Amino acid sequence: MQQPRTHCIRCGKCCKSSSPSLQKEDYDLIEKGFIRIDQLFTIRKGELVRDNIEGRIRRLGYEMVKIKEKENGACIFYDAQESACTIYRDRPIQCRALKCWDTREYMRIYKKEKLTRKDIIKDKDLLLLIEEHERRCSHLQLETLVSNIPNRGEEAVNGILDMLRFDFHIRSFLSKRLGIPKEYMPFYFGRPLMDIITVYGLRVIKEDNNTFLLTST
Repeated sequence: MQQPRTHCIRCGKCCKSSSPSLQKEDYDLIEKGFIRIDQLFTIRKGELVRDNIEGRIRRLGYEMVKIKEKENGACIFYDAQESACTIYRDRPIQCRALKCWDTREYMRIYKKEKLTRKDIIKDKDLLLLIEEHERRCSHLQLETLVSNIPNRGEEAVNGILDMLRFDFHIRSFLSKRLGIPKEYMPFYFGRPLMDIITVYGLRVIKEDNNTFLLTST
């Protein structure tokens, strides 16, 4: 009979499947430079996400800051060749708590208060831009407009296109006019709406003259 596991065997399964979200206790990792802004992205309130804990797609009821992931879904800090974390000594608290053979401590940590953009960003003008983005590009508003396409047609489509344009241009403005690296944008404004819209069976075509077309996938 196989004995229950009681220690890490460095299989990497936890690091290959996803990246951790950050808790309030992880703020020092950012302040001290162990984790940089360009290594983070934000999942905004109302966004559809796959919950690995519950094993289902759900709408997030709060904001979550996560470490970026590779194309295969693995945490960017996971070194597959070495089967090791490249920031092991300074890893987030969720990673410290996770034991795949006993998840009780991890669940206790996971349920605690999350780190948000407002905890990290000190620039008041930038926070105002983020608030305006949230007001004009909320996920709840996007879902409402998509659901109204059958009944309100062009009006709903134009509303979606307005959101897509604002989301695109605010990122471009910060990058080109203010010199903020484009790698910071997923943290400041979350994932681009042009990517997220595919969840609703829609696709965006951006033409050379910066006009946007909305089609079904």
